[in-house]
Amino acid sequence: MVYLRWLVEWGVAALEDLPVILVVEDDQPLQVIVEDALTEGGFEPAIAASGEEAVTLLKGRKTKYRALVTDITLLGRMDGWEIAQQAREIDPEFPIIYMSGAHAEDWASKGVPNSIMLAKPFAPAQLVTAVSQLLNMGTPPTT
Repeated sequence: MVYLRWLVEWGVAALEDLPVILVVEDDQPLQVIVEDALTEGGFEPAIAASGEEAVTLLKGRKTKYRALVTDITLLGRMDGWEIAQQAREIDPEFPIIYMSGAHAEDWASKGVPNSIMLAKPFAPAQLVTAVSQLLNMGTPPTT
């Protein structure tokens, strides 16, 4: 957060210029960790607590989200796999990062192409690196 404040104070970046990352996570403590990591990494996180809320935000297109970070297991009817599929129907190149503690092994069969899986627990820096990789260097091939 200190780095981000410095960038804004010195006119290097404005808050409205930060890439907005849609985060879908229903676990409050993990929301805070992900939000802090993305903020410190120079992104603006937008938190959705359910898949339904996330899809509504994506389809509404009121905000230009640059990537989706989603947990797999969520409260409600939609899981992270379905949210990512919906996001890719809106934009076939939309960057997707999955987070999961129990379903990482399903990524190869259920994940959308050219996405990244972060198995929980992961270091916050790994999340920032994954988002940066998808936004800056193009999407890596799935394995």
